[in-house]
Amino acid sequence: MSNTFCGVPVRRMGILLFDGVKTLDFVGPAEVFVEANQRVAGYEVVLLSVDGQPVQTSIGARVEVSAAAAEAGRFDTVIVPGSEQPPAKFVTPELLAAARHLSFHTRRLTSICSGAVVLAQLGLLDGRRVTTHWKFAADLTRRFPAIKVDADAIFVRDGNLYSSAGVAAGIDLALALVEEDHGADVARQVAQLLVVYMQRAGGQSQFSASLAGPAPRSPLVRKVVDVICADPAFPHTVQTLAAHAQVSIRHLTRLFRAELERSPAEYVAFIRFGVARDMLHAGYGVTEAAIASGYGTSEALRRAFIARLGISPRKYQQRFRSTGVPAVPEPMEAVS
Repeated sequence: MSNTFCGVPVRRMGILLFDGVKTLDFVGPAEVFVEANQRVAGYEVVLLSVDGQPVQTSIGARVEVSAAAAEAGRFDTVIVPGSEQPPAKFVTPELLAAARHLSFHTRRLTSICSGAVVLAQLGLLDGRRVTTHWKFAADLTRRFPAIKVDADAIFVRDGNLYSSAGVAAGIDLALALVEEDHGADVARQVAQLLVVYMQRAGGQSQFSASLAGPAPRSPLVRKVVDVICADPAFPHTVQTLAAHAQVSIRHLTRLFRAELERSPAEYVAFIRFGVARDMLHAGYGVTEAAIASGYGTSEALRRAFIARLGISPRKYQQRFRSTGVPAVPEPMEAVS
């Protein structure tokens, strides 16, 4: 459902809160929509609860809401955030009833993090592809075998149902919704205002390069990894890294292979490639990404991309030049 402001449609974005709700799960997306209003008169954010009473968030803050879910009217989009509490505690019959009511009074239905469990228990995700925070994915798969859980995606769209991995990924999904509503330029401007990446596409992994693969087990390897990640463009060599760690090249190489399954040189290349890829996602040019990540030239980065992915960085960037949710001319009216 939409109202108008100076003749411009305003989309009502309902966010269903409850005691123990993860604060960033709802604050992040809400700020995206509020920030978007600096560029377009696009959104009215409406905080809801089961009974219209204030809720206490994960950080202990008391949050006032605008209305009870059953009395709030119709929405363009409804968002159900998650919680760090186990679903058995926060997914109450009252919350399920409120979410069910809202699902009949919105055009788009969205879950953040373990909010997917609420929609799953209502049967709304059966046969659908969804995602959630990686630590909840296995349990969601086990409990609801009719759901196609993508445990690695940042966010997923399946028809009018949207889901995200939660926490910061909720911001990525909100930016995707803004792009769907108002185009990539507006979404990019909002991302710039919030000083966040614009182009973490939905299919991008939940794990950054430095988090992928085995984690360092020893303080010495962690120390060297931190040096690499802090300045990937520095001309790191196994000699400089061993000198920093005050160990022999042979010893450092042995530790890296044992803990990270890569040599020091391979790990530097791995991190540099991840940084370059993320910069391309964020909209930087190929040359900028090459210099900042340590490749030095666009040709060196091009060779690395072709070797790893079989395509050039420019073609790769073209595939991910938006948030990954296609713009579709859907009507503003809510559907029942």
